[in-house]
Amino acid sequence: MPEMAIDFRAPPPSPVGSGRRSSVTNDDVLTEFLDTSLRVPDLVLPDKIFPKQKHLETPPKVDFVSLCFHHDDALRDVVSESMARIGCFQLINHGIPKELISSAAEAAVGIFRMPPGKRSAVTRSPDKPWGFEEYHAGEEEDQGSELSEEFVWCNDAELKLKMEGISPTQYPNFSEKMETLMSRIEMVAKEILPVILKNVQRNFACDADADMTHHGHDLGTLCCVYKHRPADSSIDRWVNCLNYDVIRMLIKGADYSHSLCLHVCDGSSEFHLYSKKSWLSFCPEEGALIITCGDQIQILSVGHYKHVTGRPIFKSEKEDNISMAFLYSTQNTKNNFQTNRGRTISIVQQAIFAIILTLMYHVLIYVYKKL
Repeated sequence: MPEMAIDFRAPPPSPVGSGRRSSVTNDDVLTEFLDTSLRVPDLVLPDKIFPKQKHLETPPKVDFVSLCFHHDDALRDVVSESMARIGCFQLINHGIPKELISSAAEAAVGIFRMPPGKRSAVTRSPDKPWGFEEYHAGEEEDQGSELSEEFVWCNDAELKLKMEGISPTQYPNFSEKMETLMSRIEMVAKEILPVILKNVQRNFACDADADMTHHGHDLGTLCCVYKHRPADSSIDRWVNCLNYDVIRMLIKGADYSHSLCLHVCDGSSEFHLYSKKSWLSFCPEEGALIITCGDQIQILSVGHYKHVTGRPIFKSEKEDNISMAFLYSTQNTKNNFQTNRGRTISIVQQAIFAIILTLMYHVLIYVYKKL
């Protein structure tokens, strides 16, 4: 059959009407209304991923002897106010020899020189809260996206057995020095904690006791040992690494429940202090212990004291910068919360229940005799 030509021409456009004035009598009022109602509001969007930074804020320096042994009430008020405001203070004259800290830090350097292949047996996991942070091979320029490496140490028999099998000479020396240092740190913490809790109303929330455990592990005081990378010459790269490290730290901040964290960070350029609402940076006092508030004290104080996360920053080009964070939790505090968790019926309720049972017994005996 012959093909039929099909005409696909579009129809002509509609005629455009001539402009006419609005029939509304008051055009100015209508124009102002439309301008006001159709205006898009000015939105202030966050330009950073971090909480607001506090400026010109430095934790007070507190003398340990005057605070704990001379019972200086003014210093007690300084500590209480600082822990409530920023969750941190600096402790000087604490009596821990600088040589002891230096020797433990030097021994820790050898631990981080362990090849990645040997770290798998002592890598942290939900079942093993101690050991090395997970290592990711093939990271950018073999430097990773973090500013530091982490090794969590504690007095655990399994950790000791595995580490001595991998490093039979270095680890026993490191562990011995860490045990000596930790004993001195715990002595300081035991004196400081009652001072901090002196003016705290010890009300235990009924649903707060679940936060007081070490995720099912009773390991006592833990120590997070960090080996900080040298400062990068590129400022942008250093800032990006810092951003990544801080995000990871904020996400992992609740890994270990604790009362106090005592930071040993001699040689650090800055100390960053993070909470959910704000963060601040200050230059720590040389030789001071930086003490930050843990989640357990925040619960004990019913939110009066603020749980914060701290991290020292090393900007030097030195290869072996070591810092340590001792997470201290008292057994008495844990027992208090565990007792509170297991007490389903109070003593008063038990007494009332016993009286009711006694009355019911006499009533039943009386009815039985009448029948």
